[in-house]
Amino acid sequence: MASYMSGFGNELSSEDPRCPGALPEGQNSPQVCPYGLYAEQLSGSAFTCPRPSNKRSWLYRILPSVKHKPFTLMSCGNLTEDWNEVEPDPNQLRWLPFAIPKATERKVDFVAGLHTVCGAGDAKSRNGIGIHMYTCNTSMVDRCFNNSDGDFLIVPQQGELLITTEFGKMTVEPNEICVIQQGMRFSVDVFGETRGYILEVYGAHFELPDLGPIGANGLASPRDFLCPVAWYEDRKVATGYTIINKYQGKLFACQQNFSPFNVVAWHGNYTPYKYNLKNFMVINCVAFDHADPSIFTVLTAKSTRPGVAIADFVIFPPRWGVADHTFRPPYYHRMSTVTHKPYLNSKVVKILMLSCLSHPSVWQ
Repeated sequence: MASYMSGFGNELSSEDPRCPGALPEGQNSPQVCPYGLYAEQLSGSAFTCPRPSNKRSWLYRILPSVKHKPFTLMSCGNLTEDWNEVEPDPNQLRWLPFAIPKATERKVDFVAGLHTVCGAGDAKSRNGIGIHMYTCNTSMVDRCFNNSDGDFLIVPQQGELLITTEFGKMTVEPNEICVIQQGMRFSVDVFGETRGYILEVYGAHFELPDLGPIGANGLASPRDFLCPVAWYEDRKVATGYTIINKYQGKLFACQQNFSPFNVVAWHGNYTPYKYNLKNFMVINCVAFDHADPSIFTVLTAKSTRPGVAIADFVIFPPRWGVADHTFRPPYYHRMSTVTHKPYLNSKVVKILMLSCLSHPSVWQ
């Protein structure tokens, strides 16, 4: 069973109990690290960002991650960010669930099963989003994925995920979400036919929304976000381990002869994390009319325009709605955003997408 530390964006530290004292004391990069490990910093922001937005972690690993052969271009399959492939369509669209391939017919892992649904902007300018589906039936074996373009917010709809990262392991089930931030290598194990959604943001990280007059408590509590604890494997792979890197909308692959999950200890505030949606504290109206759906925001990725998000991740969980003299369903609404509404276990998860005032969304 995976173990976790709690807190959103906290300064955390962890070391595998098999190597006590693996974290250096008093400095980040000593001349000789404990156990002969290599010190490596993973930055999630510019060095000079203000402290509240400065993201970085120090990893202490058996071999540095740069020790690999050159990357070469590989097929992107159904993954894309070329929104000119299809004509824009302003109509409301819906579709049946994506079919999950049968393992008896062909084996498909998490990366091979990625399929872009829609998006806006582009990764090269570091401004925009992509929304993808994943459908898979087999685990990733001796290969991992790294997104250099942005953050992945993964929403399982069917089947449990066991995600191995450089920071440790996470299990993610339906009704939970996880975020793998830019530049973090991860591999996905599945236990049967598996399907879910991915919200990818370029050029920004997810953060908790401001609460304003709600006060200090409500919506998603920082303490309910969980980060993995350090875990490593010192494993040689004679046949080659494949690193798949998403870079400027394309996929590239390289080979190395060892597992990349060789981080014995780490510390910092730039980590993967998970969250159980049942912990969301719903705010709702109790007198009349309907509140705007922004009160159901779990995470937001802010743009450079005040008050305008690149993407909001919003959920509509079970809740009481009490109002006098009010039309029962939510009001009709013509918005300046585009919405993508997946369903999880008969419950709606709504993703409010990039403002269409600046970037219309294109559906693949």
